[in-house]
Amino acid sequence: MNLMSHLIQRGLKLDPPTTRDLVVQRGLRVPMPDGVELLADRWAPRSGGDSLPTALLRSPYGRSGLIGDGMARPLAERGYQVLMQSVRGTFGSGGSFDPFKNEREDGLATLEWIVKQPWFGDSIVLVGPSYLGYVQWAMADRLPPEVKAMIPQITESALTLEFLREDGLSLETPFGWGTMVAGQERPFPLLRRFLQGRKDQRALSTLPLNRADVAAIGQRSEYIQDVLAHTADAERWAGIDHRHRVAEVTVPVSSIGGWYDIFLPGQLRDFQTLRDAGRSARITVGPWTHLKGDNTAIREALGFGLAHARGEQPPDRAPVRLYVMGEEAWRDFDSWPPRGYEPRRFHLQPGGALAEQPPGESAPDTYRYDPADPTPAVGGVRMVADSSRVDNTRLEARPDVLTYTTTTLDQDVEVIGEVSAEIFFRSSLPCADVFVRLCDVDPGGRSQNVCDGLVSLTGAVETTRAAVTLWPTAHRFKRGHRIRVQVSSGAFPRYARNPGTGEPHATATTLLAADQTVHHDPEHPSAIVLPVRQAP
Repeated sequence: MNLMSHLIQRGLKLDPPTTRDLVVQRGLRVPMPDGVELLADRWAPRSGGDSLPTALLRSPYGRSGLIGDGMARPLAERGYQVLMQSVRGTFGSGGSFDPFKNEREDGLATLEWIVKQPWFGDSIVLVGPSYLGYVQWAMADRLPPEVKAMIPQITESALTLEFLREDGLSLETPFGWGTMVAGQERPFPLLRRFLQGRKDQRALSTLPLNRADVAAIGQRSEYIQDVLAHTADAERWAGIDHRHRVAEVTVPVSSIGGWYDIFLPGQLRDFQTLRDAGRSARITVGPWTHLKGDNTAIREALGFGLAHARGEQPPDRAPVRLYVMGEEAWRDFDSWPPRGYEPRRFHLQPGGALAEQPPGESAPDTYRYDPADPTPAVGGVRMVADSSRVDNTRLEARPDVLTYTTTTLDQDVEVIGEVSAEIFFRSSLPCADVFVRLCDVDPGGRSQNVCDGLVSLTGAVETTRAAVTLWPTAHRFKRGHRIRVQVSSGAFPRYARNPGTGEPHATATTLLAADQTVHHDPEHPSAIVLPVRQAP
């Protein structure tokens, strides 16, 4: 076990622990008000653990192996006792797992149980990423006084609802999560997950899509069926949106996000809500994806979390700490979005140019989008190996991708904040998608993606102003580089392909190719809007 402790210390680049001698009480039964019992493991130093603050982690992914060692061990070795609980219907806990539905009531009941235990000290810190962070928001407006801090990582208070937008279904992530949880309790989960990822990619091309779950896992998944059939505002998802609770949080919150994380927009929204309500909050955003981060969350739990648990103030720092890509450096700010960054329009121009001056009279650009050969997702905000910043050269060579590029920059251009685009667009079919991506082109011509977004249109046979919200970013385009904008009609399978027929995603069986038109003239000034401060 000490070997595992050393490996974790080295892998996470942590300071040596105060102890490596831990005891783990497994299978503690935590009663819920409806009589269901949830199982939990308690990790604590063998000596003196009862007096320590409790870190609570509530997870649907199990409690042992790499999950327990990677999350509970480093905290229990460095000042906490840790309670890691399996949520309802997972890994021995009673009841049925209905994703996101029971986390408020079960979480509050768990907190009530903890404070009554003989080993409880006098403070609790809520810790964890993704689903483990979402469960914190589910109960955040009714925390007992024993809870002293929250540390939600790569998560947000409405979690998957961003994926289910009626004007843009993010397919790959909820489908992959659905297949993962369907098989996660079978033997050899890591090998299964690797093999499952390949099956998922093939299955996502299934028509109709409501048969893709059977193609991927050999059985029907109610969660995947609901994702395909119900948009974010459907009654099916009632009760899983906890955005209205955020402003009522009274404990200090330290959030950790990533520029290429699937939940970043909502996480920044939650942070702004806290600050607008006068709450104590700070946020750290690094150059990370959902699956690849660093040790920031552990460090925040050991610094920020333990300090508040002990009634102390953590070391002072700015409320906003951002990794500025391009500069490849950490910077501190007082707010999000930072002050001093003004929106500037970079207009699409004829001949594939991009410039701040409005376009003159010019013919539109055209391309053909065929959902049978969909424009692929390359890098970006995904939960696969091909994510984050990648070379876009092959993507940009496709005939269904338009590019617009500035001249070589004669000074650095720093972009930090919310990014959007207005594309005047027309299709030969009523239903079409507009995907916009911002890229950084280096002096050698290599184009790397910075941020992107998609919107689905109806009535696209008439020229339409497509308002596209891209992911927020912090990026410095350096002198000698160029700024590029891609316009296309998809990023499959990250986003569901638009069949062009108007049929529901779940049942569509016909794929129609469309001729797409992008306008850039005085009456149709297509542009990307960047929050810019010219760097000195």
